[in-house]
Amino acid sequence: MKRLALLLALVALGASGVASATPGSRVILYGGAGQGRVVFDARLHASKGILCNDCHPDLFATRKVALIDMAAHGSGKACFACHDGKRAFDRCEGCHRIMK
Repeated sequence: MKRLALLLALVALGASGVASATPGSRVILYGGAGQGRVVFDARLHASKGILCNDCHPDLFATRKVALIDMAAHGSGKACFACHDGKRAFDRCEGCHRIMK
C-alpha cells in the first residue's frame, strides 16, 4: 500500500510539471524547440559534485520550466553559467538529443 501511495505521488508530481531537485532525480526532458529534446540528468550533475543549491534558486526556479531561447545561449545565464566551453561543454549535442 505504501508503494502504491508513493507511486501515485510520483506520478502526480511528474504530471504537475514540478521536478524533484534531489541527486536521485530521474532524467528531465525539455522540448528543445525543434533542435532535439534537452536532456537534464540530475544524477550526472551530482556525480560531478554539483549540488542542487549551486543552481537553485539563483540560476533556476525549482519548477520544471524551459524558458531558454537561442538568444540565451552564450549569455552566461541559466545553463550557460557553467556550459560555456571552459567549465563545462557547450556543444549542442551535449544537451540536445533527437528522440525516436
